[in-house]
Formats: sequence, C-alpha cells, structure tokens
Amino acid sequence: MKSRIILFCLAFLVWVLLTWPVDPQHLAVGIFVCGLAAFITGDMFVKRPHAFKQASRYLWFLYYTPLFIWECIKANIDVAYRVIHPDLPIKPGIIKIKTKLKSDTALTFLANSITLTPGTMSVDIDEDEGILYIHWINVQDQDIRKATEIIAGKFERILARIFE
Repeated sequence: MKSRIILFCLAFLVWVLLTWPVDPQHLAVGIFVCGLAAFITGDMFVKRPHAFKQASRYLWFLYYTPLFIWECIKANIDVAYRVIHPDLPIKPGIIKIKTKLKSDTALTFLANSITLTPGTMSVDIDEDEGILYIHWINVQDQDIRKATEIIAGKFERILARIFE
C-alpha cells in the first residue's frame, strides 16, 4: 500500500508540473490518472519505500540530470562528426560491460541512460551476472573493465547512490 501512495504522489507531482498552470479540471484528471496508474502498477516500481525518505538520493538525482544531459550533448556531437566525416570513422560492435548495480530500477536507469546517449544502445541485460550487452558505434576497447569505465562509469557511480 505504501508503494502505491508514493507512486501516486510522485506521478501527481509530475502531472501538476507538466500541466501548469493548475486548474480544477487538470487536477481532477490528474488525480484519476495517477490513482489508476498507482493502483495498477504500484507494487512493480517501489520495492523499498523507506528509500524515498533519504534526501541525499534526490540531491544525487539533481546532480545526475545535468551530467546525463552533458554526456548526451557530447555524444551527439561525436555521432554528428562521424556522419559528416568523409571516411565515416566507425568501428561498430557489441561489447559486454559489468555493473555493480543490483536493483531493477538502477539497472533500468543505467540501460536507458546508455541507450539514450547517441552512439550506444543497450541490447540485453543479464541481471544475475550484472552484465549489459551494448552496441557501440565506435568500439574503443573490448576489455570488460575498460569498456565499463568508458560507457557506464560516469552513470553507474551516481545511480548506485540514488537507487542502491
């Protein structure tokens, strides 16, 4: 029950921010939609509701957001360079990276962060072993440790502080 309440509150907060300015119609629809979503999926997302009480997790998420945006900008420039370069300097391949993240939410965030960054895409996750298979537009290193540091190193440390 607690996880549904937390999910409802977070979803409703996002709803209010997205539909600003607030009016009674939007609030009523938001309450209905967020309530329905929390009722149907509440037990799937929040497995440890006590973690939401730690303010440091929110501060780390505020730090993670601009870092992720910056990494996306750098990756966009890199991919654009590769597209307009006459020799198209790419060396595509699928590589393995090993992560220390254990929770479903942390692994999902890491995989989505990698996929949303141009030039890389998460192909598969082995949750038991903590291995992600990533398609990389320009494979720089096949060694698992080095590839992990290049692709996921920036994200993994912060996501561990947020979700683990």
